[in-house]
Amino acid sequence: MYKGGKNGWVLVLLVLAGVVLGGFLGETLGTISFLSWLGYGKQFGLTSPLVLDMGVLILNFGLTIKFTIAGIIGIILAVVIYRKM
Repeated sequence: MYKGGKNGWVLVLLVLAGVVLGGFLGETLGTISFLSWLGYGKQFGLTSPLVLDMGVLILNFGLTIKFTIAGIIGIILAVVIYRKM
């Protein structure tokens, strides 16, 4: 039963939306010379996927996360919006 207060799923969805929109804006606006700093970032994860071959079933595991300045700004804005709710 919902007793008021803030829902954690709303925060998760807002942060995901902030990451996606920030990453999109970083890629789009990063081509403009004076806004190129928005696209600066670092990529973490598996560069080549991990393959598990069981004969009948082959599973590929891979995860790569790219943090950009615009994505971090999007996360911060999402948290600020969540706190204002």
